[in-house]
Amino acid sequence: MRTAFITGATSGIGKATATLLAKNGFRLIICGRRTEALEHTKAELSAFTEIFSLNFDQRYFEETENAFKTLPENWKNIDVLINNAGNAHGLDSLADGRIEDWDAMIDGNVKGILYVSKLIIPGMKEKNSGHIVNISSVAARQTYANGVVYCASKRAVDVISDGMRLELTEFGIKVTNIQPGLVETDFSSVRFKGDEERAKMVYEGYKALEPEDIADTIYYCINAPKHVAISDLTIYPSAQSEPRTVYKK
Repeated sequence: MRTAFITGATSGIGKATATLLAKNGFRLIICGRRTEALEHTKAELSAFTEIFSLNFDQRYFEETENAFKTLPENWKNIDVLINNAGNAHGLDSLADGRIEDWDAMIDGNVKGILYVSKLIIPGMKEKNSGHIVNISSVAARQTYANGVVYCASKRAVDVISDGMRLELTEFGIKVTNIQPGLVETDFSSVRFKGDEERAKMVYEGYKALEPEDIADTIYYCINAPKHVAISDLTIYPSAQSEPRTVYKK
């Protein structure tokens, strides 16, 4: 039975992926910042498989490292790492941007992936196997106005994925970088500081991707034959042609 480590596992793509893997024979280490949501997810998925939960904020290395140290020995053999946790804060120009929003995105989307990966990669190298899935965004492909820092943080995920591949292929470790387009999650609610009406408008007039669509893609990638490595995938809803263009009815 393989063990998967999933960050941001309490909602959206992370929870959909955890659910799919739990129902298909994976043991799971689920991670999140919200204790109540984490315990609820653990209880829900325990009906299908063994679950270990870690409560930490990946923006802070010491907190991340301390949480990782609590893993029992029989949970430290991690086969799949899914770096899903991330965020978007605000939709402002650089001139009007809030420093705390920039820090949240850079710390969560960039440093967080580095911190978690740094702790797990050595074990994968030691056993000469493993698979790392990084969730980027189509925002990495095309910068848009008022989202410069978010786009930059997701471009960094692409670069980190490339670097991982260069450093880890010789150790039998696969690296997959996934760039989703518009997925209907709480992403927009977070970006717009809880303004649910504004968030809802993002997904009106067309069919957005669902978290399960990305979970299905992740599942395919981590179950590809040993000689097959899916390096990069871009996934749009059929109504979206590029990051800034969505055809609404």
